[in-house]
Amino acid sequence: MPPVEPPPSRWSFGDPAAYDPLDDLVGIGADLEPGTLLAAYRRGLFPMPSGTPGDPMYWFSPVRRGVLPLEGLVVSRSLRRSCRGFEIRVDSAFAEVVDACADPERPQGWIDAEVRAAYLRLHELGWAHSVEAWRDGRLAGGLYGVAIGGLFAGESMFHRERDASKVALVGLVDLLGGADAEVRLLDVQWVTPHLASLGVVEIGRAAYLWRLTRALQLPLPARWQ
Repeated sequence: MPPVEPPPSRWSFGDPAAYDPLDDLVGIGADLEPGTLLAAYRRGLFPMPSGTPGDPMYWFSPVRRGVLPLEGLVVSRSLRRSCRGFEIRVDSAFAEVVDACADPERPQGWIDAEVRAAYLRLHELGWAHSVEAWRDGRLAGGLYGVAIGGLFAGESMFHRERDASKVALVGLVDLLGGADAEVRLLDVQWVTPHLASLGVVEIGRAAYLWRLTRALQLPLPARWQ
């Protein structure tokens, strides 16, 4: 089934062209209602808690954005071997994937109960999705994010077995490939050394917003229509 469009947000995120060109943090406040989240992603923003309980939500539009060109995914020989040992599933354990990503024992964890509930609501409406790597009936790793047209905004990933999160990423790229692959946009927010080793590159905010405008005009991948 196609995703269900929720009521529009009562908040405005303004004109992205007017954001501070030197600061990733572009907004504070609003809410995590489905309509607000979708409005934010459509303008190139994503939310993240400040880290202090009771603080309002922070909204980011990185000056330097991390994206993974679908044709640029680096799959090493060892990762290719690992892929053969896992089964890829889609949306079969969304809540479990989010909970694994939110594990409080993970360093620099940021997914709190409010964020968890917000993305579960988005999933129920058909906008948030998980890609999972399974072995022997056990969830070994995965990722989740938001799909709007030709955009997939990755939020977080985890692994319980070696290479399992990378295998899920390979599965995601396969799902997003095909027609219009060069226009589709796989957003990973910020570049880390780990993501860079997989082919993630940085682009400026203006370039990201231009690519986002084009990507949003595409249909969803067939799997999520």
